[in-house]
Amino acid sequence: MTDWIRDNAWASWLAVAVVLAVIEMMSLDLVLLMFAVGALAAAVAAGLGAPVWITLPLFALVSLALLFFVRPPFVAKLHDGPTLQTGHANLIGSSALVVEPVDQRGGRIRLAGELWSARTLDPVLLDTGAEVLVTRIDGATAVVTSSSPSTLPKEL
Repeated sequence: MTDWIRDNAWASWLAVAVVLAVIEMMSLDLVLLMFAVGALAAAVAAGLGAPVWITLPLFALVSLALLFFVRPPFVAKLHDGPTLQTGHANLIGSSALVVEPVDQRGGRIRLAGELWSARTLDPVLLDTGAEVLVTRIDGATAVVTSSSPSTLPKEL
């Protein structure tokens, strides 16, 4: 058996790489994957005729280099939070159309195809038909401001 392993070192390294990759699929920590790639590098070297005293340090060097230089950015990218805003947060910054006049006490707007209750922070009146900008969402109420200088709000 040891003669076969010595004669087919590339196959042994390939088997090590496959075993490490399969175990990595169960752990999903990207540590064993780096060692699997190191074993693949050693398999390539052994396939080209490199002796064991070269393939072992090559395996260690490639594995450790990947572990310390490639894995951290991959893990950071995988554990990074979602970049897509969902829910009401994606409505902030959207334009809306005033359906019923909006002031500090209330009003109604059409936002993303739906009717929303709305109010302003400033003491202004936004007339029906005015285009407004959603600045934040308070519960089920959109807080809006005039979106264009051509829409001059009326002072209350």
